[in-house]
Amino acid sequence: MDAITFRFLMSLAASQNLEMYLMDVVTAYLYGSLENEIYMKIPEGLKMPEDLKSKAKEICSVRLQRSLYGLKQSGRMWYNRLSEYLLSKDYVNNAICPCVFIKKSSSGFVIIAVYVDDLNMIGTQKEIDDARTHMKEEFEMKDLGKTKFCLGLQIEHFQDGIFVHQSNYTKRVLKRFYMDKATPLSTPMVNRSLDVEKDPFRPCEDNEEVLGPEVPYMSAIGGLMYLANCTRPDIAFATNLLARYSSSPTRRHWNGIKHIFRYLQGSIDLGLFYPKNSKCVLVGFADAGYLSDPHKARSQTGYVFTIGGTAVSWRSQKQTLVATSSNYAETIALHEACRECVWLRSMTHHIQESSGIVTEKEPTKIFEDNSACVTQLKEGYIKSDRTKHIPPRFFSYTQELQKNQEVDIEYVRSSDNAADLFTKALPTTVFKKHVHSIGMRRLQNL
Repeated sequence: MDAITFRFLMSLAASQNLEMYLMDVVTAYLYGSLENEIYMKIPEGLKMPEDLKSKAKEICSVRLQRSLYGLKQSGRMWYNRLSEYLLSKDYVNNAICPCVFIKKSSSGFVIIAVYVDDLNMIGTQKEIDDARTHMKEEFEMKDLGKTKFCLGLQIEHFQDGIFVHQSNYTKRVLKRFYMDKATPLSTPMVNRSLDVEKDPFRPCEDNEEVLGPEVPYMSAIGGLMYLANCTRPDIAFATNLLARYSSSPTRRHWNGIKHIFRYLQGSIDLGLFYPKNSKCVLVGFADAGYLSDPHKARSQTGYVFTIGGTAVSWRSQKQTLVATSSNYAETIALHEACRECVWLRSMTHHIQESSGIVTEKEPTKIFEDNSACVTQLKEGYIKSDRTKHIPPRFFSYTQELQKNQEVDIEYVRSSDNAADLFTKALPTTVFKKHVHSIGMRRLQNL
């Protein structure tokens, strides 16, 4: 189960007022049966058969009948064993989200979201109790009660919604890099200079010293990426920008890392809040930062999708093509957002339909702040001196989705485009506005 699916399930639990329980399978991998012949050396303590006692242990081996921790196929064998059992109990599974199993009954439904040996159960109380009983009959289980901590995420249940954050993890990261007593800052990165030579995030220059292994640059990037991918979309752009210099970081880049840490120090308890009884409607925002990397003439793609006003999927990534205009860059960003939208629609529709939740099938609105780009995608590709070099596939795919009424591209002012958060460094007031608009809240304010 990926983080996006898990965030959607939490938003579904909040909007439908469902229960969430967590179970853990004890020694999960040992339940899998092997499909191939695998032999191993005789471990210490194993008694040899009588007719083999005269032979040395070094020339003997044993054939495995069950998977063990450490085998490459152990995870797959465990998944096959679990899915075979759940499907026999009338659960439904789909390749769109293969780690989600759903069972619907006359009185309700239960969704089992699997992450290795952790089973999150979301649904109505009676069906969850039945599922817990089924699992205990087949496997040795630990019943961890209501989901409060899962995959490094802290989950707080309030009367008006569900709050997801990583306060404990953030504190550990700050302490590991000796930034737990740093002075807090209001944004994760400084405003960049339009002068390429003065850009603090320019690549390493010939006369600059590259930081050695004594500076834990890559370790810091890894810690920040986990936060940015799970519950902290507000640091996604800054982390993505600094991760590009992992192979040859300089003191300037390390100062950028410390700037993010100082921002985290002042917003440790910031997370995603999924309100109860909200409309489960998918809405997207797409944007591009033209020449975000002026040194290699690359732009930045950014998009975010919200359900009930809170982010469930986001991305900040440098484009692989050289965009010759802001219109070109925005078209590429919108193309990427539409690709993500197609999967999100498939995943959410499958889960809701299998659970018996009635939803209106209508186009997903994606907001874009480039009026020329919106017009071209709505009215068709217009060949002109400024657009004839853009590959038609960037227009054709999005136009086909609009024609099939899967997406609806709408214009929005730049000041109201939440995807700005993922493409550029913003002033404090604008930054805080966008952070609030994607459902991020402080735990102390709930």
